[in-house]
Amino acid sequence: MIDPVDLTARLVRCPSVTPDEGGAITLLEDLLSDAGFVCTRVDRGGIANLYARWGDRGHPRTFGFNGHTDVVPVGDAAAWTHDPFGAVIEDGWLYGRGATDMKSGVAAFAAAAVDFVAGTPPDGAVVLAITGDEEGDAADGTVAILDWMEAEGERLDVCLVGEPTCPEHIGQMIKIGRRGSLTAWFTFEGRQGHSAYPHLAQNPLPAMAGMMARLADEELDRGTEHFDPSTLAVVTMDVGNPATNVIPAEGRATVNIRFNDRHTGAGLVAWLEDEVDRVVGETGIRVRMNTKISGEAFLTPPGPLSELVSRAVQVETNRVPELSTTGGTSDARFVKDHCPVVEFGLVGHRMHAVDERVRVEQIEQLKAIYGRVLRDYFA
Repeated sequence: MIDPVDLTARLVRCPSVTPDEGGAITLLEDLLSDAGFVCTRVDRGGIANLYARWGDRGHPRTFGFNGHTDVVPVGDAAAWTHDPFGAVIEDGWLYGRGATDMKSGVAAFAAAAVDFVAGTPPDGAVVLAITGDEEGDAADGTVAILDWMEAEGERLDVCLVGEPTCPEHIGQMIKIGRRGSLTAWFTFEGRQGHSAYPHLAQNPLPAMAGMMARLADEELDRGTEHFDPSTLAVVTMDVGNPATNVIPAEGRATVNIRFNDRHTGAGLVAWLEDEVDRVVGETGIRVRMNTKISGEAFLTPPGPLSELVSRAVQVETNRVPELSTTGGTSDARFVKDHCPVVEFGLVGHRMHAVDERVRVEQIEQLKAIYGRVLRDYFA
């Protein structure tokens, strides 16, 4: 029997701040290889990734798990109660960067999978796809694994992503989709001049402020059956002008849009382009725009996969989980193009924070839930 708390602690002690592997991927590779999994390193672009399969390749019943071992920086280490990579257990809490997001989830599934295939070898295959690039650009992590799978003929029938999904209590929420994310950077170009002679300058700031106010006031939609309304946030407006008697030549602004399945990234970019054209036409200010679509909105409709996970959660926690699409992006946005995917994991409100920590009993409970999911899937 694999102790998921001990495994979580061992993973936390690996200083795997993106893009450093820190020993975490190697630790899992050794553990899973010893348990009979065929392990393949799918490293790309300096990122360590692991694909571990128990069972025959291409089996029509292949259950996949996706997770990551990379973590965000610790920030001010002196502000932590314990060493961020010490995995200290105190008063029932395991402290450390990645304890919540998401080394505990990876440890719980790895422990459940090893015990499951050893105790009741299934008629099928179990796969763990673990990346070291979820907290970074995510270009060479899960995407690299999926590219390799496509080339090698590896397939998953369904996939569970172990991100923290529960707001307050374990068993509270399963994610069946995610909103899309789009960031747009604007540069407003005018002509510098003396503030006492504004007619000799071309001030870009009123145009910038007006456009940002109009975008912020726009009602993108009123939500859909499974999604909250889309949102647009103005996240920065920068001028960098220390002088009070100078009209600046340039201003910059950035917006982030989290959008539901009523929209596509391309459609929103086209809308923003129209808004830029409107500002240029009304003010004469030149505007440049760059955009990045981090992920499209997606939904795994309620059905066999969400029901499978929901039943396991109910049995182990006595809670009926909510099916939700809230929160930010995750690597499920890549997996959804390969197979049906849902997400379930621990309580996430302490992730990325100083003194990130997780209740020890919740790690054990999560292993029990994942183990039941596997048993029920292959029953």
